[in-house]
Amino acid sequence: MKDLATRLNVSIATVSRALRNSHEVSEDMRKRVQDLARELNYRPNPFAQSLRKEAPRVIGVVVPNLVTHYYSGALDGIEDYARQKGYSVFSSNSHEDYEAEERAIDSFISLHVEGIIACLAQDTTDYSHYKEIHEMGIPLVFFARTCLPELFSHVVANGDEAAQQATQHLIDTGSRRIAFIGGPNHLDMVRRRKHGYLQALRDSRRPIDRDLIVCDKIDFEVARNATGKLLEREDRPDAIIAFNDIITYAAFEAIKEHGLRIPEDVAIIGFTDSETALYVTPKLSVIADQAYEQGRKACELLLRNINGDKNIYQEIVPMQLIIRESSVKNH
Repeated sequence: MKDLATRLNVSIATVSRALRNSHEVSEDMRKRVQDLARELNYRPNPFAQSLRKEAPRVIGVVVPNLVTHYYSGALDGIEDYARQKGYSVFSSNSHEDYEAEERAIDSFISLHVEGIIACLAQDTTDYSHYKEIHEMGIPLVFFARTCLPELFSHVVANGDEAAQQATQHLIDTGSRRIAFIGGPNHLDMVRRRKHGYLQALRDSRRPIDRDLIVCDKIDFEVARNATGKLLEREDRPDAIIAFNDIITYAAFEAIKEHGLRIPEDVAIIGFTDSETALYVTPKLSVIADQAYEQGRKACELLLRNINGDKNIYQEIVPMQLIIRESSVKNH
């Protein structure tokens, strides 16, 4: 459809309608599109055709990393809500890769899903494939990592407030030099959490040391090495706020590798609430993300859109600070 649209200098939506013999496209345009389709040996996806004939109720979901607690929890929420409403879910893992994300979206279009729920890969800075989705009139909702808020509904957590509360907790319990280890700065989720961390330092009149803020790739080895470098400084941090579960456990391991005690030498709080937070020693203080609820809410908004609600919603699911052993220093 993209090739046809480019050659005819029309939108993908027009091509899609012409191939469906929609009354919204003139007879002349239908003929031009269909003639060119025959010339290019265009063949509609037979699986998609059979799906359409049987009028399935299918939505597509693309997430950056299915093996993490957060995304598996969000997917559980999406699937449960979809099942209750008579929908099936096709899910795809972008592996934090822009091109894989784009391929997943194209596959969902080809399969004629009724709508899409998406969370951006950390490599995604070009949003043109989502603008095409909007052009085509396909319902889409973002969660967690979002873009184009003027076009699509989204569901996010109150990461700024949660990070501010966590940072304030560290200050109140004896930490003095608090580091923030995050993901790529272009992600709105990273910006929100970093903002909350900085706001707590400002409110407490603590100096902001930019050397204690490390925002890099969301990757275990990258985060472990970054933490190691911070801990090898003479003025090393005595506390860490970690952006997500991958970075949290990478930082946790780096602290242990350097022979430092948690929380006496370095306190740590992570944005995660996987069961493993209870099984490590010491038990990990966390900012619980309520991933399941975010997934349910994203699916609810998508089905509203599919059923004709064209409003754009911005939903916030609050996080919860859970204090365990890893963050409270002995006074």
